[in-house]
Amino acid sequence: MNTEEAKDFYLARCADHEREKARGAESWTGEIRRDAIARFAALGFPTTRDEEWRYTSVAPIVKIPFAPAKGAADGIAGRQIEELGDAAANRLVFVNGKFSAPLSRLGPLPSGVIACSLAAAMSERRDKVEPHWGRYAGYRDQCFVALNTALADDGAFLFVPPRAVVEAPIHCVFISTAGNEATAAHPRSLIVLDGGSRATVVESYLNFDQTVYFNNAVTEVVVGNDGVLDHYKIQLESERAFHVATQQAQLGRGANFSSHSIALGGALTRNDVNAALDGEGGDCTLNGLYLTYGQQHVDNHTRIDHVQPRCTSRELYKGIMGGRSRGVFNGKIYVHKTAEKTDARQTNRNLLLSEEAWIDTKPQLEIYNNDVKCSHGSTIGQLDEDALFYLRARGIDPQAAIGLLTRGFAADITGRIKSASVARWVEKLLTEKIDLLSTDRGKL
Repeated sequence: MNTEEAKDFYLARCADHEREKARGAESWTGEIRRDAIARFAALGFPTTRDEEWRYTSVAPIVKIPFAPAKGAADGIAGRQIEELGDAAANRLVFVNGKFSAPLSRLGPLPSGVIACSLAAAMSERRDKVEPHWGRYAGYRDQCFVALNTALADDGAFLFVPPRAVVEAPIHCVFISTAGNEATAAHPRSLIVLDGGSRATVVESYLNFDQTVYFNNAVTEVVVGNDGVLDHYKIQLESERAFHVATQQAQLGRGANFSSHSIALGGALTRNDVNAALDGEGGDCTLNGLYLTYGQQHVDNHTRIDHVQPRCTSRELYKGIMGGRSRGVFNGKIYVHKTAEKTDARQTNRNLLLSEEAWIDTKPQLEIYNNDVKCSHGSTIGQLDEDALFYLRARGIDPQAAIGLLTRGFAADITGRIKSASVARWVEKLLTEKIDLLSTDRGKL
């Protein structure tokens, strides 16, 4: 399909889906869904002529007529879920975008905390969902968000009432298993922390059978006044899969939000991570690590909006690329006129392990207030040959030496993971990926 044919293909799906929702318990979403369909019709799919998609072509996604993903048998991923260990002890599991009760398991939660599928919450706890659903992620100017808003069926929902503390991480596990047919899922999640509450949430996107599929995910996050949320996203997709995701966080006065994005797989991956500091004294941290090899492509777009005064943001994204893979980092810090005393820093560092790997990096500041402290920077480099020589002179073989130095580069991000169980799991995944990268590099 070309872009126009693909747009018509998805518009037909959107219209059918909207009519279906209009007859059920989610009929109250109709106005937003219809608006999203209209915006998708107006926007169409982006091309490399669009500045925000300059370095990433969606042609590989557009040309495939993805069928709607179907819920699979619950038992197919049971063993793989157990392999996640204590990182998924407290979990909501979704297979092909649909909630799986048999695979999910939640321990005791504080009074008033709701953790369930978004589909269930939309029909049974509308009072908690309606004030936030579709209110933050920008479907009016982002076509994939518009498509998700129109087609989303299910996802994770977490509500934490005022001053409640959820001690154990809640892991939202999204498993894709397409079989012989290329399928598409549009999972949507909503995380709401009321004033003074605290929680840790993990989102992971996993695949165990190397199939062809498309995940178009949206997560909306609301952190109320003085709330604290640690959010982790681990993306380990099939090497033949496509992953486009938008995360939008809205922060209140004195809120503290930290996001850790770990991208390890997929043929084409696009992660948009956005945060709006919409209350005085807010604090936002965006950390990211992306590893690519072969011909993988990963694109990280971030935006931090400093809307109110005396807010702080820190951003560090690091990339490791081998083979003929390509990485993109495009980060923007936007300081509004009303945001005096802003303190913001943005850094992007990249390590290229082969001569054919490529990175396009574009850190940006857009400032409309003079009373601020802001900085940004980017670096691109290769492994230090002197350090490699030092290690090899002490009997360490080339592959192990490359692995040691690469893990040291990544440790600046992994060392910031506060949850011990998540840190152990991420370290295991990174070791496997870095071993692949260092093996390729060691052959050069």
